[in-house]
Amino acid sequence: MSTPEDPTRPSAIAGYEDWPAYVRNQPRYQAAAPAAQGLADALGVPEPRPPADVTVHWEGTYDGVTTCQLSWQVGFGPRTTGWLMRPGGPSGALPGVLALHCHGGNKFGGADRLVELPQSHPSAAAARAGHYDGRALATEVARAGFAVLAHDTFAWGSRRFDLSVPPWRTAAALEARKAQWREDGVVLTEAELYNAAAGFHEDTVAKAAGLLGTSLAGTVAHDDLAALEILASLPGVDPDRLGCLGFSGGGGRAVALAALSPRIRNYVVTCMMATFGSLFPAYLDAHSWLLQTPGLWKLGDWPELTARSGADGFLVQYALADPLFPEDGMREAHRVLESLHPNGSYTGNFWPGGHVFTAEMQNEAISYLSGRLGAGRPTTQHHSTVSTP
Repeated sequence: MSTPEDPTRPSAIAGYEDWPAYVRNQPRYQAAAPAAQGLADALGVPEPRPPADVTVHWEGTYDGVTTCQLSWQVGFGPRTTGWLMRPGGPSGALPGVLALHCHGGNKFGGADRLVELPQSHPSAAAARAGHYDGRALATEVARAGFAVLAHDTFAWGSRRFDLSVPPWRTAAALEARKAQWREDGVVLTEAELYNAAAGFHEDTVAKAAGLLGTSLAGTVAHDDLAALEILASLPGVDPDRLGCLGFSGGGGRAVALAALSPRIRNYVVTCMMATFGSLFPAYLDAHSWLLQTPGLWKLGDWPELTARSGADGFLVQYALADPLFPEDGMREAHRVLESLHPNGSYTGNFWPGGHVFTAEMQNEAISYLSGRLGAGRPTTQHHSTVSTP
């Protein structure tokens, strides 16, 4: 009989061996409204336990923004790392924003791609350069007068799986890729190698989640709900003025979180809006399990899920040359959203360019949240640098 120690049968969920028991023993998330409950049930969101042992590891002020690193335990798997940012100096209660990192094919890192730190990992710097126009999004939001929490979610960064000994299918696919790299003379960094393995392993994670009665998106939503409760409970944060924003997979997380939690009053979705029908047949492979939860379309089309939120308003930013979504699918989603939200709670803007959260788009997103949530400072186009304290 094989055991977890048998090298021929490595764990398929290394680092998360306690995940099955958690999901099986934890009740389903109880939403505040029937519409939100429908989404929670479709995604299989477990009820988050109050995060345990919230610890502050360090705090420092860099270029006008005070940043502190936190960690907490959600009840299974590795501890979560997050960063809380706010404008430096004394302030009253600030509106809060949960900054949701993208998928980006980069699971080695997580929220660190959104945060200016004294020393950034090269994978975080690469993610900022490739997807965020070189900016640390969460830090820029904080500079505009918000308390911002950016956290690693399930399967990313501090919450990633241990793939040092990959499970069978992942190992086989990875070995074939390594052979090609050797032939081409390519030498990968630790992060690049992990991200390659994690790309293959996502199918295994989705398979495990489905067997347990949840989903990748549902477990990510579980982590996001837990982080939102931490943000709402922090001193100096106004729990009645909370929002969230995200690019790409982070935008998908924003749609789900706003529908699931009545705490979210306003939110921004960037480069993650189109009809499900427009993804067939040519765009399915452009997206991960984070968007394509089995059976979700039975509940409603992607833009229709926004009607399950009780938020006061939201902004959707579309990129016309986005290779992950066809333009007709984005424009149809825009028409659906206008019809679903005739009271003006929906704002949709189309931008030139590809799958990138440009500095100009970020400025628009921050201005939108500032106006809706009452941030005390105007958005600027200041690009900051961090000096080591």
